[in-house]
Amino acid sequence: MWGACILAAWLVQPANLVVRDGDLTTPIPLLETQRGPMLRLEESLQAIGGALVRVGGDRYRWVVGGADIELTLGIAVARVRGKSEPLTAAPTVFDGKLLAPLALVTELLPRVALGYRYDARSGELRRAVLAAKAPVPPPRTAEPTRPPLVRPRQPVPRVVVVDAGHGGPDRGMTGPLTGGRRLYEKDITLGVAGEVRAALERLGVKVVMTRTKDTLIALADRGRMANEAKASVFLSIHVNAANPRWQNPGGARGFETYFLSEAKTDDERRVEQIENEAVKYEGEQEIDANDPLLFILNDMKQNEFLRESGDLAADVQASLGRVHPGPNRGVKQAGFRVLVRAFMPSVLIEVGFGSNRAESAWMASPEGQRALGNSIATATVAYLDRLERKGATGGGP
Repeated sequence: MWGACILAAWLVQPANLVVRDGDLTTPIPLLETQRGPMLRLEESLQAIGGALVRVGGDRYRWVVGGADIELTLGIAVARVRGKSEPLTAAPTVFDGKLLAPLALVTELLPRVALGYRYDARSGELRRAVLAAKAPVPPPRTAEPTRPPLVRPRQPVPRVVVVDAGHGGPDRGMTGPLTGGRRLYEKDITLGVAGEVRAALERLGVKVVMTRTKDTLIALADRGRMANEAKASVFLSIHVNAANPRWQNPGGARGFETYFLSEAKTDDERRVEQIENEAVKYEGEQEIDANDPLLFILNDMKQNEFLRESGDLAADVQASLGRVHPGPNRGVKQAGFRVLVRAFMPSVLIEVGFGSNRAESAWMASPEGQRALGNSIATATVAYLDRLERKGATGGGP
């Protein structure tokens, strides 16, 4: 590990990497070190794209542009599709943030991921729109030909399905008394989901709610509702709870956003188990229908949405970070049953810890729910805007 060795290596003000996405340009500060320029990868994802997941003490996965890039602290090699790719410097952690060499995004990323190009002359990393092939000109004829009638392409309608987690006899997590009444996850998720709907509708997006009152909806049915609505995006709202065996469970705070994939850490498996326990309210038949084999088969169908879901999760995390009083716990992954049957970009958002007295009071307040709803809606529309600019709208199956 050489992270401590570079502390004295910073020189003058760092230069910038410019990320261009259509007409939008975003400068990313670089840190000059003895081993070359480095960037704070986690803080750069909103501009560059993708989802960064910590999969172990020293390992990270960056899912971006259809590529799965594995990074290990202290090792100047990345793993992509089982192949080792050399880096100019080893990734390291400084001040709690992952630092990666600039060459990771200027040299390796354009080679292994779709839709990226680095222009060394301008110093720009460009999130490229894949151009269509030029049409072949028709052969010359003696008689002029009329151009064929071309119907204008109709825009794909924006439909977002907002899922308020739990409901009915499934209360979800139970928090401390707030304002003289007991806090239940199902109530907070319904309130936040309503604010997300209101904000999205103000922005011209059609919204379908999986529930609008205190009722039980099967986990599998929520994804089916999104498919039937031909949703562009599926958002599932939830509230986290601390592990009672933690040293200070009441002090746990913060927000995190998940996309569907195999849980890699104990904490991801903990949240997965908590949210999947809702299936017990649906009867034995539903448990049989969601056996591990079916999960794997559906997860394989979801692979085509892995990149998009990771990008959406990163957008939501960045947007929540501007309003949430708690710490950013990052983009994560787990095998949530509620996401398995939603065949479109889908995320599960843990908007905070209901087991934390201060954070639960904020989430239960109209001001907190409005801030959360506006933030999630803003991120969702920004994500849809970016897809449309690239000519890849997120319509349903």
